[in-house]
Amino acid sequence: MSAKTAAKPGRKTSSMFKDAKAFSSFSVNDLPKANEFYGQTLGLKISETAEGLELSLAGGHPVFLYPKPNHTPASFTVLNFPVKDIEEAVDELTMLGVRLEKYNQPDLKTDEKGIMHGPGPQIAWFKDPAGNILSVIEEE
Repeated sequence: MSAKTAAKPGRKTSSMFKDAKAFSSFSVNDLPKANEFYGQTLGLKISETAEGLELSLAGGHPVFLYPKPNHTPASFTVLNFPVKDIEEAVDELTMLGVRLEKYNQPDLKTDEKGIMHGPGPQIAWFKDPAGNILSVIEEE
């Protein structure tokens, strides 16, 4: 939404969304594999429902994973995990058998571990079993 659109005098504004407990969701192609990866490998608290899996993240922000037979992995980062020490987080992911993504593009380069060092925060990307892109990002 542009600043012009937001500032239009007389424009009606909804009040029903500002207090809604919004949550994010994305699809996976195999719920049991997702349950194992997010619950066991990453150690997140998971609630199973008839519709899918709810990840309970720190801060009370749930993320819902739903099955989709014709799932196409997201081509962008769907979930970021802030960490205090990115080197430690990447080493732990590697120890758990998670493969970090490596990039060597003009505007996106990672080191041998898969960590991008600036500009901005240090970040490393990895994929879930459905091919969705996740990241660990060092808090500044």
